[in-house]
Amino acid sequence: MNEDNKVCRFGLDSPYVDLAVEVFRLLSDATRIRIVLALREGERSVNDLAEAVGKSPTTVSQHLAKLRWGRVVATRQDGTRVYYRLQDEHVRELVAQAVFQAEHALDETPAHHRAGVPADPRKSSTRPNGATSDAPEEQT
Repeated sequence: MNEDNKVCRFGLDSPYVDLAVEVFRLLSDATRIRIVLALREGERSVNDLAEAVGKSPTTVSQHLAKLRWGRVVATRQDGTRVYYRLQDEHVRELVAQAVFQAEHALDETPAHHRAGVPADPRKSSTRPNGATSDAPEEQT
């Protein structure tokens, strides 16, 4: 499918602009970003996601309900258990690009630009969370 490789040609008055704003609002929460990152590899249950993002299952359920409402995540029920997955690859890519942009704000040469290049400890910088810029690239 080459449709996803096309350049965005929506006009300034496109009705999709307002819907895009809603997607950004949905993703403007650290827990929701972490949920999307946790769902990159496939579907997970609420309890699994809660453990992965370090929040209670109740909190994660509330965030998942909003993401489901915004059609960012979809569900599959297996008996009494519900599994969540990303609706499509676009939100995965959108979050990846946002994280890459954040990397640019913190690092002179972001890890995603150094992919495949051995880390040079002389050019390492410390991030606010104590991690170095030479940490391996996070997969998206």
